[in-house]
Amino acid sequence: MDCRSCPRNCGIDRSKVRGFCGTTREFKLAKAYLHPYEEPMISGSEGSGTVFFSGCSLRCIFCQNHEISEGLQGTYVSDERLLEIFFELRDMGAENINLVTPTHYASFLPEVLREAKARGLGIPIVYNSSGYESVEALKGLDGLIDVYLPDLKYFRDSHAEEYSGVKDYFNTAKAAIAEMYRQTGPFILDEKGMMVKGMIVRHLCLPSLALDSKLVLKHLYETYGDSIYISIMNQYVPMHRAIGHEKLGVRLSASQYRSVVSYAASLGITNCLIQDSESQSESYTPDFDLYGVK
Repeated sequence: MDCRSCPRNCGIDRSKVRGFCGTTREFKLAKAYLHPYEEPMISGSEGSGTVFFSGCSLRCIFCQNHEISEGLQGTYVSDERLLEIFFELRDMGAENINLVTPTHYASFLPEVLREAKARGLGIPIVYNSSGYESVEALKGLDGLIDVYLPDLKYFRDSHAEEYSGVKDYFNTAKAAIAEMYRQTGPFILDEKGMMVKGMIVRHLCLPSLALDSKLVLKHLYETYGDSIYISIMNQYVPMHRAIGHEKLGVRLSASQYRSVVSYAASLGITNCLIQDSESQSESYTPDFDLYGVK
């Protein structure tokens, strides 16, 4: 099978060769646990049943999960073991099953997800990604994903190329997010305030990129209005290759974050999630110790 899971379109047989993502056809996982620190309508009171996939189709110099995205920490598991993990998380009280960085497995997930639903999993499936997605691969997930949680990292492709190693990020992510919205439609919250259908688009504010952040927010609000949630993230901490970087080697300033949030308010965005300064901590990055996947 020629791999077309992500926009890089490696076109290789991943049963024999690793892709740009660094992984084979077999699912490689780094951790599975109840994550308490996602957005409130994702984590809820019990935690999101989060499954971290190793490998990535981007090369962000500031990646908080670089041990697994580029370092490829993790262990390979069978399709059946992945299904077992879903049900183990559900039985622990997970509010949902949260697939983190599953992009490079997008072509291989439908069979597993259909089987999970057929066996009565019964809780929402969340697709949590960088936004750099193949529309065709996403179409294969139609009806299987309940909540999409993509990033929209950049408006200007010059930033995407410099900081994430990809030239066509914005138009690719814009098209992917449009496909995600086509599948889910406007968000739906249940009686507990948990999202059971819909989309939250995340944007991590980066030092010196306030204008880019505002252009991202403007695009999202002009396109989707209040039919989605927008999560404006304040948790940037220099990590990985961003340590010592001329522009990204500093923490995000409070004034820059406030200016982005104020701009969101001026646009009229009401379904907006923001973070306080305490989120700027490495403690929110989990240890990728294979918990829950062995």
